[in-house]
Amino acid sequence: MNKITVIGTGSVGYTIAYTLAYAGIASEIVMIDVNSTKAMGEALDIRQGTPFCPPCNVYAGSYYDTKDSNIVIITSGVARKPGQTRLDLAQTNVDILKSIIPEVTAYATDAIYIIVSNPVDVLTYVFCKQSGIPEGRIIGSGTILETARLRSRLAEYYQISQQNVHAYVLGEHGDSQMIPWSAANISNIPVMEYSVSVLGSNALYPKLDTSDVEEYVKKSGARVIERKGATFYAVSMAVCHICKCLLSGISTTMTVSTMMHGEYGISDVCLSVLCNVGDHGVQHKLLLPLSPSETEALRKSADALKAVIAQTKL
Repeated sequence: MNKITVIGTGSVGYTIAYTLAYAGIASEIVMIDVNSTKAMGEALDIRQGTPFCPPCNVYAGSYYDTKDSNIVIITSGVARKPGQTRLDLAQTNVDILKSIIPEVTAYATDAIYIIVSNPVDVLTYVFCKQSGIPEGRIIGSGTILETARLRSRLAEYYQISQQNVHAYVLGEHGDSQMIPWSAANISNIPVMEYSVSVLGSNALYPKLDTSDVEEYVKKSGARVIERKGATFYAVSMAVCHICKCLLSGISTTMTVSTMMHGEYGISDVCLSVLCNVGDHGVQHKLLLPLSPSETEALRKSADALKAVIAQTKL
């Protein structure tokens, strides 16, 4: 039995719970919100559709009901508004998370925690510092979403399956993120060389404009918010992917936010690098061979996050 708790039943929280149920990732889903009536409504709406899904018990509960959860997903917080950066949300959502930590950790003592609320890197840092949960069991969703956006964009460029694209976004889940182009490839062919490596084809590929791709990835979230008011489908699919990998028993590499301890010369901050994630959480980090300029860009991302943490009352 896989039990997953979702804290926060806003658009991201209820979409995660729905996707977990529909995909058969969890057999028991607990939904918790400060607005208990809202949580009950969302749980009921999902539960009434479960006859068409793999068996799953979905219900609204209290923090006591988080006991024996395999995974706890935290989505609580104020949503980002048009024109607002993720870091603008820092103090408000830090205070919300600080109120949740003692409540949930008192019962879900052995769970793996996935932090989704923004600014996710700052909140992951706060959870690491204040929860008492081992760092390996604390995962920020980080740049797994940006990495998906990057891969989908490159797949569009070269008209190929996204599964053949291997490229990553590292650093902050936000404006200081960086793409290590030296590590990007399509079927083991460096991405900058791919178009000239295709033989026997009349396909004409546009010249890869890395700056344009970086801007697309960085601004995608804001563009969705401008058009529909919020982002929740893609991030929910990304979080459910993390859950599936955690429960599969087979380790998987992904870019998630964790505490840094000297990797790339970065310490005492949470940001995304390539990690090996398995049934016990983050097993270890994988150091991509970055160029000096890429390493410097990653360090600047860390500095941007540290500046926010320094201005926030933890």
